[in-house]
Amino acid sequence: MASELFNKANDEYISENYQRAVELYSEALTGDSSSEDILVNRAQAYLKLNQYQDAIADCDKALVQNSKNVKAYLRKGTALFNLGDYRKALDTFKEGAAVGDESSFKVWTEKCEAKLKDMEPKPAAAQNTGDSNPSQCTAAAPTPAPVAPGKRRYDWYQTSTHVIVAVLQKNIKKEDLVVNAEETSLKVHFKLPSGEDYNLDLHLAHLIVPEQTLTKVMTSKVEIKLKKAEGIQWTNLEGDGQKLMLKLPSVAATVPGEDVTKRYPTSSHHTRNWDQLEREVKEEEKNEKVEGDAALNKLFQQIYSDGSDEVKKAMMKSFSESGGTVLSTNWGEVGKSKVEVKPPDGMEFKKYEI
Repeated sequence: MASELFNKANDEYISENYQRAVELYSEALTGDSSSEDILVNRAQAYLKLNQYQDAIADCDKALVQNSKNVKAYLRKGTALFNLGDYRKALDTFKEGAAVGDESSFKVWTEKCEAKLKDMEPKPAAAQNTGDSNPSQCTAAAPTPAPVAPGKRRYDWYQTSTHVIVAVLQKNIKKEDLVVNAEETSLKVHFKLPSGEDYNLDLHLAHLIVPEQTLTKVMTSKVEIKLKKAEGIQWTNLEGDGQKLMLKLPSVAATVPGEDVTKRYPTSSHHTRNWDQLEREVKEEEKNEKVEGDAALNKLFQQIYSDGSDEVKKAMMKSFSESGGTVLSTNWGEVGKSKVEVKPPDGMEFKKYEI
């Protein structure tokens, strides 16, 4: 009974019904109060509901049962971080890193340390001691902080074996590009035409195989191909993804009446219209010769973009209900019943683990 309730709660969580998931996890605990898996999963649901104290309580109970539960450390630390208790959060992440090789602890540790550094008291401004009148001493002018450049647009899509991240920036020099991929993180660094540094730091939703990372520099973008550690459908690029979504092409705004908020941030030395850049990138991509998985993904996007409302509904429904194993354009067939999972020959389908 407890296991059945646990599975139902997981399904509700994946469907983003977090309150219902909490209720079902609680019912499951009445039949199996010693289950650390139920506790850490309920803690994750509490995190989604911003009930951080409840999440911490569940993680503490799970750690009493198993002091090496990596998820409990990770979720307790996340709750403490969201409560603003960065010191305790840092200590929790360090404890978790000591018992497991979960690489995401490194990312959270850096976040905590950055927050704690920002909270350190600033040194008092120096005074002009050369003036004979102490009452007329003046503070030294503060040095202006460097302005960080705005983030470049990036997109991503996936196949059954890889996740592909594309950073939209034209004419990047290979010698100026640094890509660092770890099990649950991706960092990209390069020089902008303005001379400023650009840094992209992603905390990936699932594990990858870092040594099989491939980078391709094109005229309009940098494409980074990440090998999935498991053959599962990613629901999100960063953090804990929930809902299966088919990646669809974005629609650029037209020039008349364009939204000025989409321009390159005013803190930069250059003004750049991202809608215009996106149109240029799309035009260049049309002329690029794509092969393999990228070509297939581009075909699916084109079918969806040109399809009727029924075609779009059929594609979304079949993709979501089948766990990414079926993509149909026939609403007359798909709309009748739930689309069953049909993994490729020789592969086994596994449910998303929270």
